Amino acid sequence: MKTEPTAWGQEISDEPESRAAARADTRLMRSLLIGIFLFMAIYALYFARAFFMPVMLAFLLALTLTPIVRLLRKHGIPEVISATLLVVLSICVFATAGYLLSSPIIDLINNTSSIGQKLTERLAQLRQPFEKIMQISHQIEQLTETSQESGIQKVAVAQSGILSAAASNILSAGTGLTIIFVLSLFLLASGTMFYEKIIQSFASLSEKKRALRVVYDVEREISHYLLTVTIINAGLGTVIALGLWALGMPNPLVWGVAAALLNFLPYVGALITIVLVTIMALISFDTIFYALLAPAFVILCDIVEGQFVTPMVVGRRLEINAVAIFIAIAFWSWLWGFVGALMAVPLLVVIKVFCDHFDGLSHVGNFLAAQHTAALEEDDAADIEASKG
Repeated sequence: MKTEPTAWGQEISDEPESRAAARADTRLMRSLLIGIFLFMAIYALYFARAFFMPVMLAFLLALTLTPIVRLLRKHGIPEVISATLLVVLSICVFATAGYLLSSPIIDLINNTSSIGQKLTERLAQLRQPFEKIMQISHQIEQLTETSQESGIQKVAVAQSGILSAAASNILSAGTGLTIIFVLSLFLLASGTMFYEKIIQSFASLSEKKRALRVVYDVEREISHYLLTVTIINAGLGTVIALGLWALGMPNPLVWGVAAALLNFLPYVGALITIVLVTIMALISFDTIFYALLAPAFVILCDIVEGQFVTPMVVGRRLEINAVAIFIAIAFWSWLWGFVGALMAVPLLVVIKVFCDHFDGLSHVGNFLAAQHTAALEEDDAADIEASKG
């Protein structure tokens, strides 16, 4: 009976059962190694988030601005000049937005107690059915407190306020912003350097052409998606800000910017915007009917954007199923907080586009795709096969 060594140094016989067992062991070992790698990657992303977060944001910003750099290059403007102008413009936009939003946001934070009191007074009519339940809960709480030993003292730990916590993180935030803008400038100004490095990594001409085609397709689709979605969200925020300003809503610029940022979170972001606008409208206007006009306008804008504008402009090929979106938002918000939640869907689209261009990862891209999107891709593949036949 012949024996031959396996990849793990073991010797197996030439029988089919032994070969099948060896292949099963190999698959198991490969799965274990992949699981260990993913665990270590998540561990590194969590504990080194101060480094990975600005780097990831820099790559996303560079991909968002790449179509503009490419367009300007076609008109004879070098990448260094266009990249510098775009990054400086981005810095000016962020600085202006921060300056205009700082005062109203600080006022909202300082007035949270009065906002809660006004909201409680406005919703007093809706609380009547729940008064008995609240009284029972209060009585249970009193009984629990009286049952404690008299010798035990309650110690209240005074936590630092939001403003002091934010002030302590100014240095790290400034460092992160510097990394984002400087790294994105280098990425945009590098031009075709990365493509040249990729081509040099392959030996045959056919492999170089295939790798270059895949890289160009992935970069083009992701850049187009990020830039288009950013423009759509900015337009949505502008329309909401103007509409709330026309209705007499206080701080309409804050809610417009919030709507634009939160719209990067499908489903969840629109719901958060509607709830926040509803709360502020209830405490800002005299009548409940007029107060409900503000959230109704936001809902109308979200419906028009989600059902008509985005599908028509972006297309449905890059749509992600709702389950994957919620899992990604939950994962990245746990990993990197609110910034990670904003990056969740763009990163998910990056992963999907990348997986769609490799046969070995096509099942991952199919899982991330929406149901009708997967059906369209299957129909397109069937049409291509039929045309070949």
